[in-house]
Amino acid sequence: MSNWIEIVALADIPKLGSRVIKTDTMDIAVFRNAHDQVFAVKDACPHKGGPLSQGIVHGTSVTCPLHNWKIDLTTGEALGPDEGCTNVFATKVENGKVFLALKAGEVAA
Repeated sequence: MSNWIEIVALADIPKLGSRVIKTDTMDIAVFRNAHDQVFAVKDACPHKGGPLSQGIVHGTSVTCPLHNWKIDLTTGEALGPDEGCTNVFATKVENGKVFLALKAGEVAA
């Protein structure tokens, strides 16, 4: 079961940018695209663990800053020809606030 945790105001995530949320078990990159859609993935590229939060956002994907792998922010899947996947997390925006769904044991620090 997931708990919705308020993490940041939408305005505090720059368009085409990200913020990193630290949990007890990992860092989560929260992205905002040009259309104010918000996505959250584990802040580690499936290739070599590059910091996706430092990548370039375009549409609903991000390009890893280390080796230019493109990751679909809706599924966490690497886009062809690359293969691999990173964890994705549900997000929602209500009244200008961004919420992240975390499972029991994943506590935002």
